[in-house]
Amino acid sequence: MSQRPAVRQATHRHYLMCRPTHFDVTYAINPWMDPGKPVDTDLAIEQWEGLRRLYEEYGHTVDLLEPVAGLPDMVFSANGATVVDDRVLIARFRHPQRAAEAPAHQEWFTSRGYREVHSATYVNEAEGDYMVVGRTVLAGTGFRTDPRAHAELREALGCPVVTLTLTDPRFYHLDTALAVLSDTDVMYYPDAFSPDSLATLRELFPDAVVAARADAEAFGLNAVSDGRHVFLPDTATGLAARLRRRGFEPVGVDLSELLKAGGSVKCCTLEIRHQAHA
Repeated sequence: MSQRPAVRQATHRHYLMCRPTHFDVTYAINPWMDPGKPVDTDLAIEQWEGLRRLYEEYGHTVDLLEPVAGLPDMVFSANGATVVDDRVLIARFRHPQRAAEAPAHQEWFTSRGYREVHSATYVNEAEGDYMVVGRTVLAGTGFRTDPRAHAELREALGCPVVTLTLTDPRFYHLDTALAVLSDTDVMYYPDAFSPDSLATLRELFPDAVVAARADAEAFGLNAVSDGRHVFLPDTATGLAARLRRRGFEPVGVDLSELLKAGGSVKCCTLEIRHQAHA
C-alpha cells in the first residue's frame, strides 16, 4: 500500500520584486550570459508581470523596487538583501556591473522604517547564496559569496548558518542548485556541491527532493515555495512530478527571456520575513 503524500500548508508571504524595465544582457558574469544573443525586453517584462500576478493571485504581497537605468540585472531582486525578522543585511556584489544595486536596496529598506539595516563588509549576494530554512540559513560559497561573509550574516541576523560549497560554475549561486520548500524541506541537485557539502545536505535533509540533471539545467531549482505551492520554471517537468508526489502543488512559470541572464523565479523574488508577534 503506497504512502499518502503529506498535507502541505501555504502561508502568506511578502516579496520584493523589480520590474525588468532596463533588462538586457550586455556583459557576461556567469556561464548563461551571452551578450551576442538578442534579448527581447518587452517579452521579459511580460513574463515577469505574469510571475508577479501569480503571486498576488495566490494571496501573497508584492512590493516593488524602482528599476534603475544602467542596471540590467536589477530584476534579480533576490540578490540585493537578506531579511529575517525585519533585520536586513544588504548585499555586497562581487562584480562591479551590479555594485550599484546594493545602495538601491538599502534606500528602499531604510526609507520604509526598517531599524536594523546592516551594510556588508564581505562579498555576499544575498538570497542568491542565502537560503532560509526555518531558523537556519544555508549559506553558499564557491563562486560569488565570500565564506567570511557567513559569520557576518550570523551576527547581523542572529541565525544559525550552515556553509555549503558549490563546485559547478553553471550553478554559481546556491539558489540555482537548491530551493527551500518549507521550514523543514528542501530540494537540490547533488552534483552542484562538494562531497562534504553533499554529505551535510544528506544528513540535514534525508527526505529531500532530489533533482535530476535536466531539471537542474532548466533552472528548476530556482524556485519559490509558500509551503504548498512551488513556483518554478514550467520546463522542469520531472521535478514538478516529484513535488506532486510529496504533496506540493507545482505552478509552472515561463521566464525564458530572463534565463538568458542566468536567472529565473527565485532570482526575481526577494522574500521579506517579518518578526512574529505574540
